[in-house]
Amino acid sequence: MATNETSRQKTAVEYLNFGAKTAKRVTWEAWSFRLVGPLQVLVTNESYGVEKDAHAYVVAVEDMGGVIVPRECECPADRFRDDYDCKHKVSLATVGGRVVMEAAAAFPEKSLESSNPVERIPVADGGRPENQKCECEELGGLPCWSCYSSENII
Repeated sequence: MATNETSRQKTAVEYLNFGAKTAKRVTWEAWSFRLVGPLQVLVTNESYGVEKDAHAYVVAVEDMGGVIVPRECECPADRFRDDYDCKHKVSLATVGGRVVMEAAAAFPEKSLESSNPVERIPVADGGRPENQKCECEELGGLPCWSCYSSENII
């Protein structure tokens, strides 16, 4: 009997090590993805609602022989557990998929304005950050979003 040898490349999911519990959580929870730098994706667990920002972590991706794979996450589970990959990496590989990871790999380094692409600026009273100037003057008399939202309490 002849064996069928294929030259199929591994998928990003096949590079990860995770259990059934992680797979279920990834399926049940809501996720969003935002490119924040070269080879970096901010993975947010939207299931936490208003507390979602406390459940957002940067996942670094790497090219593994032509396949872009989640490699490191800044979450505590990924940093302190050696046995399994975290749910953020699994969600990026399965929900975000190849398109999001390839976009992170193609993200130009020149577009970064600072060395820390994910800068979390505290905002007082729901308005604009203290170090950000108002943009109303540039809009020809219309209020900028920060002024509009703080006046109308959206």
